[in-house]
Amino acid sequence: MIAPSGKQIEIVAGDQRAVAVEVGGGLRSYTAGGRDVIDGYDASAMSVSGRGQVLIPWPNRLQDGSYEFEGSRHQLPLNEPERRNAIHGLVRWAAWRLLEREPHRAVMTHILYPQPGYPFTLKLSIEYALSSSGLRVGTTAASFGGGAHPYLTLELEASIP
Repeated sequence: MIAPSGKQIEIVAGDQRAVAVEVGGGLRSYTAGGRDVIDGYDASAMSVSGRGQVLIPWPNRLQDGSYEFEGSRHQLPLNEPERRNAIHGLVRWAAWRLLEREPHRAVMTHILYPQPGYPFTLKLSIEYALSSSGLRVGTTAASFGGGAHPYLTLELEASIP
């Protein structure tokens, strides 16, 4: 069976474990010391609410899906139609591929080709690396907007009087 998020790329270092995914190139899970650090999702499920997804070439919402760049007006599809927005970029559901892999790190890559409303080409890569300092997510510097939805968890300890 093919997982809704595609291939699962697991990296491990000590007591840390992270899973990046082929669909969207995002981070499905990250645990350290046996505890969930992000509120991820199961391999048998799709990402919901942007959970773990990469948000490129813009990280938020474009009202009416319209923007101007260098004197030209561009119109994107409205993928949040009830609010008339183009939301969270164009790579959330795109296939990414594994470019490099070591036990503790993985580099995912994707070429975003021109499309209606975004007539530009971007060659993207995201590195997920585990070390004694934790998880590092890195990208190459470029002139575009990007973001992520890691959904961090919070463990509360109950105080017993």
